[in-house]
Amino acid sequence: MLRMLHERPVPPRDLPTVLAVLDADPVAACMIAGRVQEFGTDPGSLGGELWTNRGITSSLCFSGANLVPLRGDAEDMRYFAARAARGHRAAASIVGRAEYVLPLWADLESAWGPAREIRPDQPLMTMPAPSPASHPHVRPARMSELDQYLDASVAMFTAEVGIDPRGGDGGRAYRRRVANTILGGRAYVLFDGPDVAFKAEVGAVSRTVGQIQGVWVRPDLRGQGLGGAGTAAVADAVLRSGRIPSLYVNSFNTPARRAYERVGFRQVGTFATVLLA
Repeated sequence: MLRMLHERPVPPRDLPTVLAVLDADPVAACMIAGRVQEFGTDPGSLGGELWTNRGITSSLCFSGANLVPLRGDAEDMRYFAARAARGHRAAASIVGRAEYVLPLWADLESAWGPAREIRPDQPLMTMPAPSPASHPHVRPARMSELDQYLDASVAMFTAEVGIDPRGGDGGRAYRRRVANTILGGRAYVLFDGPDVAFKAEVGAVSRTVGQIQGVWVRPDLRGQGLGGAGTAAVADAVLRSGRIPSLYVNSFNTPARRAYERVGFRQVGTFATVLLA
């Protein structure tokens, strides 16, 4: 079926306007801004489509492996929900500022629901200055440590998301993703003997922001401050790169929130995530 003209993806000629919109909300838009800065708006390169309803400066949404509303009001969220409902669902989750995600999901739930889980209150945090509490021995992971780092990554993802990330290909795709993160210098680790004690990644990087994710502490070492100190060390590395370190955390994870606050993170907004069944 041919799409209506106004339902085509944002064209390459509008890249400067898209970049200006993303730059206006750099922390919340980091995960999409980094890709647009690198690949432009072409869906094949970007890994998804950028949508607008009433013009890019008023409304913007990314549709790919995740559905990420980036700007708009209630009318725009209804439009994005209706557009998503008409097409093939590629997204595994809906994520972004809570004020966009939750109304979008309210309109989309009848088509895409029920959700596997809804996380409506996820503080979005930044650390504006180096932390005196950062762990001195956290460092970039090495390719020779891939197997150990991969095991920790699987454990973290399974506990956080509730599914095994290795999927149906024997884990080859996930192993490649983790290997590429290490090769890119965005995976950080602390060893306790031969085993990983702490790990985290800078999962999304734009020109101005680095978003930390995948924070994991070995279960027998939890409650000792390692998560906060390790994350602070990763945030310090992001600061040294000239970027703002950010992360978002579930509101119900009180120990993690307090640990991040102790080492210097402060809330600047609220995310929400809908994990799709």
